[in-house]
Amino acid sequence: MPVVFVAGTARPLQDPGSLPVVVVWVGDELGDDGPDAADAVLGESDLDDVLSVVGRCPVAAVSLAMHLRAIDSATVDQGLMMESATYSTLQSGGEFAAWRAGSKVAQSVSELSTLLLDRHDNELTITLDRPQRHNAITAQLRDELYAALTVAVADESIESIRIRGNGPSFCSGGDLGEFGSRSDPATAHRIRLTHSPARLIHRLRERTTCEIHGSTIGGGIEMAAFADHVVAHPETFMSLPEVSLGLIPGAGGTVSVSRRIGRSRCAAIALTNRTISASTGLRWGLIDEIVSIRT
Repeated sequence: MPVVFVAGTARPLQDPGSLPVVVVWVGDELGDDGPDAADAVLGESDLDDVLSVVGRCPVAAVSLAMHLRAIDSATVDQGLMMESATYSTLQSGGEFAAWRAGSKVAQSVSELSTLLLDRHDNELTITLDRPQRHNAITAQLRDELYAALTVAVADESIESIRIRGNGPSFCSGGDLGEFGSRSDPATAHRIRLTHSPARLIHRLRERTTCEIHGSTIGGGIEMAAFADHVVAHPETFMSLPEVSLGLIPGAGGTVSVSRRIGRSRCAAIALTNRTISASTGLRWGLIDEIVSIRT
């Protein structure tokens, strides 16, 4: 069965359901409007990119397409549960193993703290504080962020929550030095669900603003997109690179990003490994405002 089916603009599409294929509709440009049955809408100039990514990681690509179809009408909690299960399954797969074998990344080290917290009256500011690693997400940062957000859930006197990052980037996604370091994906699945910052940001969304800048990649944009208001520096750039690593977004992005911009645009970004500018993010609704925020 073919992995990618490129549909001509005059040909009607049938819903692929659970078929393990990636259905691509060729439009005028990346993220253009297309039929609901398409997994991704691309421009002709994007085809080489998607064929390259899908060619290297067909299982991850097909898994993403099928997962996005499945969660289209799911609740946020259901979507996060299914995302984590798919992510954990792919962590045990050959494509991710091949990426790990071919990558050379510095191992993460334990730090005294990965966050700065500042409470002023009814406002809580949470600052990611790993500037030397572009605030990449480690298990420690995830757990500390989850703990800080748990306090905000319990304390209703906190009326406003700002999440920002120190240094050149808001958050460059998962720290590659920890990727796949847990030998038991089933346990990782349980931990990912019980310590999910994304779930709490969604719960706190009406009180939360995320201020993003620089590299806002993978888990960075995935978590930020759950907030009701996302403010971006003009030079912010965003991407979802996980499929090219043999995975799918695993910090909530299949839920948050797809709900902001639609599943076909979400898939198009991931399947092309394309970088999205702040202006494109604003046009699509991935971010809400562009301002020269302090970095």
